[in-house]
Amino acid sequence: MDLKRVLDFEKKNLQEAFNRVLESGRYILSQEVASFEQSLSAYLNIRHCIGVSSGSDALLLSFLALGIKPAEKVICPTFTFFATAGSIARIGARPVFADSCPGCFQLPPFEAQSRIDSETRGIVPVHLFGQCADMDGFKEIKEKNDIFIIEDSAQAFGASLGDKKAGVLGDVGCFSFFPTKNLAALGEAGLVVTASDEIAYKLKALRVHGSFRQKYIHELIGGNFRMDEVQAAFLHVRLNAVDKLIEQRIKNALLYEQAFLSSGIAILCPDPCLCQTKKYEGLSHWDKDNYYPIYLPRSVRGRHTFNQYVIRIKKERDKLRDYLKDRGIQTEIYYPMPLHLQPCFSSLGYQKGDFPIAEKLSQEVMALPIFPGLTEEEIERVVKVICQFFGHPYKSLP
Repeated sequence: MDLKRVLDFEKKNLQEAFNRVLESGRYILSQEVASFEQSLSAYLNIRHCIGVSSGSDALLLSFLALGIKPAEKVICPTFTFFATAGSIARIGARPVFADSCPGCFQLPPFEAQSRIDSETRGIVPVHLFGQCADMDGFKEIKEKNDIFIIEDSAQAFGASLGDKKAGVLGDVGCFSFFPTKNLAALGEAGLVVTASDEIAYKLKALRVHGSFRQKYIHELIGGNFRMDEVQAAFLHVRLNAVDKLIEQRIKNALLYEQAFLSSGIAILCPDPCLCQTKKYEGLSHWDKDNYYPIYLPRSVRGRHTFNQYVIRIKKERDKLRDYLKDRGIQTEIYYPMPLHLQPCFSSLGYQKGDFPIAEKLSQEVMALPIFPGLTEEEIERVVKVICQFFGHPYKSLP
């Protein structure tokens, strides 16, 4: 991702925002944060938006505000970024891992349902790579069980299901504004959203050491999780253009799809989306051998914002990645090792083979450049170089 490709008008507006904060002399939780939170509430159509220090801290604060206690269980996917499970462990709770859907990368509701017991307090669906998880299924689970739904929307700002944005469909929603996200800060920042007045009050207190009504009177044990004024000002500038930038990501994804399909080297992922089934049936058939070396991502529900464009390479992924790197094309692996196999979680007792889909995905996935500002010629070049690696002819886009 080339973070320097900032449009001229955005540079000017960002500079004006910085000067405004500098001249105000107020740098922490002042008018810029409050104004940004109000605009986010309108954009997301949610009652409360609480700006915090990072997406990881957004998750941590959510678990604290919901009152999840040490040793209680929270279910999350094993195929996701570390912060999802790491934040659960940081409060002393127990991450309970679950497998992924082969067709959309998401945590299927039935996978979470199968792991609920009397010690379970919550589920964290992750809207991975910019596409929403099956939130209708998680809503049904919530109605049947006395548990919380915490949406990890770090990669899905602007994604939606029907007329509802990602992040507003659970008890709380958590966002990251890391510089590579759909809505990106020029540093670290995050957000927690909720419709609950009670939860919002706790979040606002927890982000300032548990002191909210009266300075130096601490009702809760919180921490320093505040959003900086300057990041709020930068983000407010970028919020005005976020949908336009997301549309560029969607357009770039379509260009990749057209270039790959027209060259005949790839197909849309043939593996089924199993999120709305009750269990994995015929699992041995979910990934049949196929002539095509590359599987392309599919949009299976709602508005996919393509925070990442993740393809699956059926053979020689790491060699292909080196080949691209040598030719000046950056890629990334999201994620090379599922969380249940991470050394820091070895005490939980998981073994290799426990989650076969997630483990297979981790060996095949590779993210290609997708950021706004990427040109059609650059997209074609990426596909052309991949074709060259496999000794396959490239057919130019019309």
